[in-house]
Amino acid sequence: MAGICFGLVGDGESVPPAEPSSSVRRILEPPALKSFAEVGAKLPALLEHGRKRQRVAESFRLETDDDDDEGCGGRVSCRRRVEAGVGVKDGGDVFGGTGLEESKGASRVKAEDWGFPKFGLTSVCGRRRDMEDAVLVKPHMCGQSKGFHFYGVFDGHGCSHVAMKCKSRMHQIVEEEVQRYEDRPVEWKEAMTRSFRLMDKEAEDCSGDGRVGSNCRCKLQTPRCDAVGSTAVVAVVTPDEIVVSNCGDSRAVLCRSNGVAAIPLSSDHKPDRPDELGRIERAGGRVIYWEGARVLGVLAMSRAIGDNYLKPFVISDPEVTVTARTDEDECLILASDGLWDVVSNETACRVAAMCLRAHRLLEGSAAAGESSDRACADASMLLTKLALARHSSDNVSVVVVDLRKGKRNPRPTIN
Repeated sequence: MAGICFGLVGDGESVPPAEPSSSVRRILEPPALKSFAEVGAKLPALLEHGRKRQRVAESFRLETDDDDDEGCGGRVSCRRRVEAGVGVKDGGDVFGGTGLEESKGASRVKAEDWGFPKFGLTSVCGRRRDMEDAVLVKPHMCGQSKGFHFYGVFDGHGCSHVAMKCKSRMHQIVEEEVQRYEDRPVEWKEAMTRSFRLMDKEAEDCSGDGRVGSNCRCKLQTPRCDAVGSTAVVAVVTPDEIVVSNCGDSRAVLCRSNGVAAIPLSSDHKPDRPDELGRIERAGGRVIYWEGARVLGVLAMSRAIGDNYLKPFVISDPEVTVTARTDEDECLILASDGLWDVVSNETACRVAAMCLRAHRLLEGSAAAGESSDRACADASMLLTKLALARHSSDNVSVVVVDLRKGKRNPRPTIN
């Protein structure tokens, strides 16, 4: 695994070799490559190798109660779990967690004249004891006619139940807020701010009345589970705009011009960011440096959903950006800080764009459709491997959305 990731780093970036845990190694280890040029030349073969490894990974997946929306999951399964997905999965239109396994009783996917952007997601526990990230994709939010597509990455801390609550409810809350505008243009900043506040209230109620999973480790630590929260970076892709709402230190980056331009669509909420530091101090709080800047010496971010014990210093209000789509848009990357702590925006965009270009070269082959459908999934997997090779100590979750016009997946429908 270290071999490929060493080859994918940007020029002049030094990366020491990493030795992953054995459970991750046997699922993710690819053939060794030595240079960035060699990666580009051998990427088609490499991606086919990765797909074989994904099929092998399914045989190692342990099915326990870690898939419960309200629970934290078993420790063993979390350490070995690798989640990856592609843009179409039979039998439903809400995508969260793995896209490798097929739904029972699934129907065939019918291609219609309309569709949603292709995407791929990968989420791994990494070197953490527990998996606290959650990922959600909801195509055609608000119905087919709107053309709104929802993507969200939620990075929990303290436990996973707030992130899982966001995964199960955030898209529904956003949809309800957007529908309030009916035929009027959506005021995105207003709608997303209300949505995040409502989500925060639901997370607070969940912590306060004990409605958490029976296997939730934080239930044994505090009666009210107040010391639990989650970041949230949410993107709503419309036919003309990309709306990004961020609360915490997860991040969204737009890749343009074949990966040459890396445009951050969110700004990390770190406690020592000048405006955030001023807001915390005006509220009567303090930022204490303990292995980095932390609110009251505890939390390494200044905004989050949940974390009731740190209010009003930690707030849930998101920063919202609205970006017009252009013909130069390549892809959108949403990821937890497990990626961004060790990979720059520019390097992430170069890797994703290179992967999309490699698949584009295969579009004349017999497997063109399948190859093109897997481009984003393979890009998200390569970014995850790169983060692990750079010694990321956190959970790593990556969503890659193909924004190229004319490249759409058919929406799944049930016969």
